[in-house]
Amino acid sequence: VMDTTYIELTEEQKMVRDMVREFAQREVAPIARDIDETDEFPLDVVRKMGELGILGIPVPQEYEGGGGDTLSYIIAVEELSRVSGSMGITLAAHHSLGTYPIMAFGNEEQKRRYLPDLATGRKLGSFGLTEPEAGSDAAGTRTVAVKKGDRYIINGSKTFITNAGYAETFVITAVTDKSKKHHGISSFIVEKGMKGFSIGKKEDKLGLRGSNTQELIFEDVEVPEENLLGEEGEGFVQFMKTLDGGRISIAALALGLAEGAFDVALKYATERVQFGVPLWRHQMIQYKLANMATEITAAKLLVYHAARLKDANRPYTKESAMCKLYASEVAMRVCRDAIQILGSSGYSREYPVERMYRDAKLCEIGEGTSEIQRIVITRRLVKQLGAL
Repeated sequence: VMDTTYIELTEEQKMVRDMVREFAQREVAPIARDIDETDEFPLDVVRKMGELGILGIPVPQEYEGGGGDTLSYIIAVEELSRVSGSMGITLAAHHSLGTYPIMAFGNEEQKRRYLPDLATGRKLGSFGLTEPEAGSDAAGTRTVAVKKGDRYIINGSKTFITNAGYAETFVITAVTDKSKKHHGISSFIVEKGMKGFSIGKKEDKLGLRGSNTQELIFEDVEVPEENLLGEEGEGFVQFMKTLDGGRISIAALALGLAEGAFDVALKYATERVQFGVPLWRHQMIQYKLANMATEITAAKLLVYHAARLKDANRPYTKESAMCKLYASEVAMRVCRDAIQILGSSGYSREYPVERMYRDAKLCEIGEGTSEIQRIVITRRLVKQLGAL
């Protein structure tokens, strides 16, 4: 329902939007409720996303990707999330977290070895950063990697890892030099099936239940030195850059959820009659609908702006934090108001708005909490002033 003609898109971006929207309606919408209720990961649908090229939109064509821009990919996350937050975050984690670090920091051999399988969805990607003792304090990583000959021996664990149970390629962080604190963290590419590497318990979550979330466990995992991403000690800077881009994808997830909930609420308000007139005729409902539409539009402009800054190779750390912070909080407000407009029907699972409300909550937590985003934004503002 939301009119987006005011945001100029290229023909390629429109083609991606239309293709993903059609796929989402055809393949994802019919299973959205089921995967939430059963907490099952729809591998067959994710494989179809791979075959259509949805999993590799911004990967260069030389690595079997779509060669598209960040905005096209962000629109794909948004369109999937309009019908299923679970499928939106599956794409977001696969590309922004599992694939992007190899694209951005990998050497040519690593790119040729891993990117084609990830871009085509032959393999799913995942990212191991969060640990039981290191959430917002990502520099508090305790997983360790000790160099032994031409290999690294990795011990530790990661928690709340999206796609973990189905991914085959993982980018993970581990401490290689404790004395250097956050400058002693390095990144590695770990493959499913490596001896000592196992997948731990599956999380039972409030929302995004069709998305797979599990632990990673490393017990003397031997990783060849050629799987080191970049140089030793570069891990912290790498994952900060990775999270900058990832935040735009979580903002797109939130934006899609808000748009999906708004579409349901607006349609319901025009069809439902109370006190002899359609619901939208009541001033209190008009107030809600106007606020929802305005905030969604503002969030969309922020999200697309951050994506375009990234595409232009301009600094976007502050803007990615802003769009993630704002879109996630807008999604919570819009989904809450959508439930209110639908009343008891909104609280019922007959309509998708209660699911969208549960799904949206993760957007205020994952890839940096709202509290962390406000710290990032303020630090950037002070830095621009030259006071930091």
